[in-house]
Amino acid sequence: MTSETIVQARLEQVARHVEHENLHDLDAVMDTFGPDASYDDEPWDEHPRGRDAVRSYYEDLLRAVPDLHIEVLKQHVSGDVVVLECEITGTHDGVWHGLPATGRPVKLPLCGVYTFAEDSYEIAGERIYYDRATALEQVGVFFDPESTLGRVVTALTHPVSMGRVAIRMARDRSKGGGT
Repeated sequence: MTSETIVQARLEQVARHVEHENLHDLDAVMDTFGPDASYDDEPWDEHPRGRDAVRSYYEDLLRAVPDLHIEVLKQHVSGDVVVLECEITGTHDGVWHGLPATGRPVKLPLCGVYTFAEDSYEIAGERIYYDRATALEQVGVFFDPESTLGRVVTALTHPVSMGRVAIRMARDRSKGGGT
């Protein structure tokens, strides 16, 4: 295959991959990967290696967000990498990273980076980046520390940290008040 043909085949493979993710067809999703599949969920520092581990990752994700949908907003391609800018939507209806289902909607931007084995169109690895705090805030377990509720939660859950902050602020005020 020419390099142009390989690039086109890779774009088509990633499109199939996303289509099968949206259909929740795990067998078809796994068929888009090569024999040494890998997945990197960077916000959680989770790195499944091998087809069984990657499939298990997807099974857990689809149990947690059974109506998961991926909308591709932009795609970028080079000879050996395809990058997708996406919007992920769904409902947190199952355990996700130890968090019980909240039934809350999730909608967040995500960037997916797809790599390939040399001269192959099969996906060797998928690496995703998204803002973990945004996801946690949307499922209701994180509050922006600058919001009123965030300040209350922080004060209640981190009294030692807040005590240190209060001491530091008092010290800073006393230093500034004398000059």
